Amino acid sequence: MSNTPIATDDLAEAKRHAVIAEAQLCARLLDYQTQELRVAEQETEPLRRMVSRSAITTQIAAACGWSEGQVRSRMHAVRTVHDRTPTAWTAFQTGDIDLSAVREIAHTIDTLHEIESVTELDAKVVAYAAGHTVGELRRWLRRFVERVEAEHALARAEEQRNNRYVRIDHGDDAMSWITAYVPSPAAGAIERRLHKEARAITGDDRTLAQREADLLVAWATNGEDGQTAPHAEIAVVVDADILAGARDGFAESSDGAWSAPAAWITEIATAGNPFWYRMLREPVTGDILTIEYRGRFAPKLLRRALEFRYRTCAVPGCLTPAWKCEIDHQLPWPRGSTTAANTQPLSKTHHGQKGHGLLPGHATAA
Repeated sequence: MSNTPIATDDLAEAKRHAVIAEAQLCARLLDYQTQELRVAEQETEPLRRMVSRSAITTQIAAACGWSEGQVRSRMHAVRTVHDRTPTAWTAFQTGDIDLSAVREIAHTIDTLHEIESVTELDAKVVAYAAGHTVGELRRWLRRFVERVEAEHALARAEEQRNNRYVRIDHGDDAMSWITAYVPSPAAGAIERRLHKEARAITGDDRTLAQREADLLVAWATNGEDGQTAPHAEIAVVVDADILAGARDGFAESSDGAWSAPAAWITEIATAGNPFWYRMLREPVTGDILTIEYRGRFAPKLLRRALEFRYRTCAVPGCLTPAWKCEIDHQLPWPRGSTTAANTQPLSKTHHGQKGHGLLPGHATAA
């Protein structure tokens, strides 16, 4: 091991070289697949031609040490991006985006119906993907699809809502899995209620995760069907024109983790279910509101505004929802006031790192 200090720039450069090498491998795989498909098409017997085509996947799997399922998944993604989004493919070859981003882009292309939508995606996606994590990219792509092809996205949402279900799989060690496929607004309400009420429980040695699990079981075994969930608060952002009914579209949760047709939100809100916050965002600056508070701790209204403004932890790449974060004073209190301009949500981990001066780009908190 070298004794030369390693800088973060060195890590970034090493990552770029690794991505370029992976892109070169993918390019070779595409060339090999194209070559072998040409050979297979020369077979005159239909059955032999079909077998020859299927053998290409087997050959690649053996050469690379992958399963055939991995080969099919990877080849579909790189072929899709190579053939339909040349700008994104070039960015992959130069190391600006990695294979994870390529997979997400390919998945999005599969959901789009219009050629113009794919063209717009190729023109915009690299600029975002190059500077964000794959989790952030996934959310950006979801919002892109909902914006450029709202009609198709709304239709898919309605179709999937018809597929909702609950499944229970009994496992080993007297434990079982409960899987629920439900509309995102309902899941968001459950998530917030679980988190809030579990944190309010004191006086026992259970972890937060254990308390949430126990609460879910208690609600499912003791509650009544259709009963309103108390204390569940949900915040969504809706574009002004959608809210006014000028066009159909989606409402998005304050942390950006999920979205749903705006009509679903209206249905839930008018049914007397969990309390919903609705705020309109200034279209140019993105500001929600400005509020000043003389105390140190952010009032509820300011916390809610920060949720809309930041969506997640203010540290780039951290996807901890803002509503789960602690409120940090960028200029430490009392020198810095408790205002929207001076406060930001930080996850508990990142807040602690800042307090010890270990968070790059953030001054040590008081």
